[in-house]
Amino acid sequence: MKKAAIYARYSSDNQREESIDAQVRAIKDYTEKNNIQIVKIYVDEARSATIDNRPQFLQMIKDSALGGFDLVLVHKLDRFARNRYDSAFYRRELKKNNVRLVSVLENLDDSPESVILESVLEGIAEYYSKNLAREVMKGMKETAYKCKHTGGIPPLGYDVSDDKSYVINQKEAAAVRLIFSMRAKSAGYNLIIEELNRLGYRSKRGNRFGKNSIHEILKNEKYAGVYIFNRSAAKVDGKRNNHKIKKDEDIIRIEGGMPAIIDKKLFNEVQDKMSKSKKGPAANKAKETYLLSGIIYCGKCGGSMVGNRKYAGRNRTLYLSYECSKRKRNKSCDMKSISKKFVEETVINELENTFFAPKAIEKIAQKIYDQAKFKANEINKDIPIFEKELRGIQKQIDNIVNAVASGLAHISFKSKMDDLEVQKATVERRLYEAKLQAEINSPSLENIKKYLAQNRNIKHKSLGTQKQVIQTYVKKVVVHEDNIETHFIVDLNGGGGGT
Repeated sequence: MKKAAIYARYSSDNQREESIDAQVRAIKDYTEKNNIQIVKIYVDEARSATIDNRPQFLQMIKDSALGGFDLVLVHKLDRFARNRYDSAFYRRELKKNNVRLVSVLENLDDSPESVILESVLEGIAEYYSKNLAREVMKGMKETAYKCKHTGGIPPLGYDVSDDKSYVINQKEAAAVRLIFSMRAKSAGYNLIIEELNRLGYRSKRGNRFGKNSIHEILKNEKYAGVYIFNRSAAKVDGKRNNHKIKKDEDIIRIEGGMPAIIDKKLFNEVQDKMSKSKKGPAANKAKETYLLSGIIYCGKCGGSMVGNRKYAGRNRTLYLSYECSKRKRNKSCDMKSISKKFVEETVINELENTFFAPKAIEKIAQKIYDQAKFKANEINKDIPIFEKELRGIQKQIDNIVNAVASGLAHISFKSKMDDLEVQKATVERRLYEAKLQAEINSPSLENIKKYLAQNRNIKHKSLGTQKQVIQTYVKKVVVHEDNIETHFIVDLNGGGGGT
């Protein structure tokens, strides 16, 4: 009997505890029909799948290495992750531990069509997630143009009034002025921190100051009266990266939009000092992007190959390669290293000329579309149930309205009407979600083609996108002394499949 762990989650923008119960109930029905034993249930409540701040999820990934379960069961794929990169990463982690991910609602099998359909559904779900984020950003920008607080903890030195305007917190502002004045006099971070702690100042969260917090304060234009919004870029995991700045056209910057704590002259003086003392990164610490990390193997011993950079020759020329880990670790393999550029270009050419060839895309898309149509009935079955329930609730509401209009008012009517309105709102939300899921999980043939074709020109994509595409569609790359084998996640049976 297979052993399984359940993972259930509801989104922070759709926080209904019963949705957790519904997910678990549907999964348990599946396990009973398929003779599967549930050994543990992991639940993250009010968390978003777009970030990794999911403690139970991460614990489940960690526990998968212990051999306690063979399967991870989810209600739908978007409960596992809405980002294809994260999904591919964590599924690979599960696969390393011989654990398979199963979506109960989509009911995808191991056929080639299902493997690619799974990727298509994840991509479409990711689109909806990003589209929602764009709509939220629109509202935040409207607030920003009014120089209002858009959420989160305000900077040290400021409080937020009832109308969301920034007001100066004089006690904290004194700490800000001290930080700028000391830095203008060439005081180092350690000396500034020491003085702040001696005087009893604390950060906005009530903690002692550290070098990072001092640096962020000194770089913040708000203290000189400039309102800034959407300045920091986001990392892959969705967290803010204050050291990476967006393009000027994406940033809202309004002079005089903030109550100034220091004057412009002092701010600019500090920026000049920081700029002069800034040290450029050492050349030997540069990082490379290895597109095949985790999926490239030695054809001689079967061991994994790892990225390697070294300087050689009289001119200290930099050489980037993949090297057998066994040769590197204990010299137990004599396989030669292979040029990073050569092997990566070989795999990219294989993808572009074989997997994403127009004829292959036509063939794959048709198979995926047929598979999706067959599966769609299972997803759509909830819609008429919710519609019937909604009609029943509306009928009860209409009966109360008619009774009141006829003069038959009763003290209990108001309470009953309130309950019915809550029920109606809940069912309408469920119906909307069901229809949205039906749309996501019923992609048109044209949309499937577009989704697959978007990576046809992979050679011209950014390194990050190239890596994501390769890690999504390439199962493994095997390097032999005389050739390179590229194994795609599916065998396309003459329609563009790999070796």
